[in-house]
Amino acid sequence: MKLAGQVALVTGAGSRDGIGFATARALAALGAVVVVSSTTDRIHERVKEIEAIGGVAHGVVADLMQPGEPERVVGEATGISGRLDICVNNAGMVSVGGTLTDIPTHLMTDAQWNDSLERNLTTCFAVTRAALTAMRAHGYGRVVNIASTSGPVQAFVGDAAYHAAKAGMLGFTRAVALEYAGDGITVNAVAPGWIATGSQSEAEVAAGELTPLRRSGTPVEVAAAVQFLTCRDASYITGQMIVVDGGNSLPENRSWIP
Repeated sequence: MKLAGQVALVTGAGSRDGIGFATARALAALGAVVVVSSTTDRIHERVKEIEAIGGVAHGVVADLMQPGEPERVVGEATGISGRLDICVNNAGMVSVGGTLTDIPTHLMTDAQWNDSLERNLTTCFAVTRAALTAMRAHGYGRVVNIASTSGPVQAFVGDAAYHAAKAGMLGFTRAVALEYAGDGITVNAVAPGWIATGSQSEAEVAAGELTPLRRSGTPVEVAAAVQFLTCRDASYITGQMIVVDGGNSLPENRSWIP
């Protein structure tokens, strides 16, 4: 129970088969009190599922794109025992509905661009800003940002805004890690590749089959990387990004893959 006595916040944990919920379950399994958030009431079903495996969880319904909501969610977490030890920024998606967009940059509107940056990057900033205040108060913290291989490592065609947001998340991770290292706070990122969540499209399934491991990853496999970074054992790792993509970003010559 490496996280016993700690409070962890995981945003974007509403989907039963998503990365956020898998992460919340992994942290609860190590003894953390987990606060999970999503934009809908389904988050309360996730709380019941965590409780069913012996974990302790609290659910918060919040739209992190709305002013004041990130601060309210962090306040709910710190209100449990007066502290916040772990913050996992998982909220955000490719687009409304969780499907890939296919908009060439010259046709992308200001609204589409701004929405993607707000949804995927600004929410991460706002939650982290609030969490840092709580973490500095007791000189300890673990922040893990769920980025993507799309942007920091690779790209697909049709959504430049999403790539910009996720690449921005890596830059944000490095800057904050440097700024708060002296406060006992580590800040890292995890970059999933093709992951078999409930929102994965048929095209993404096919893409997963073309990775060196010949399959998509699972939310549990991503959660394992997050879980490691949140533990005290990872105390000398900060400002880094762990890629969880089955080796998909490795081949320069893809003709060798049978």
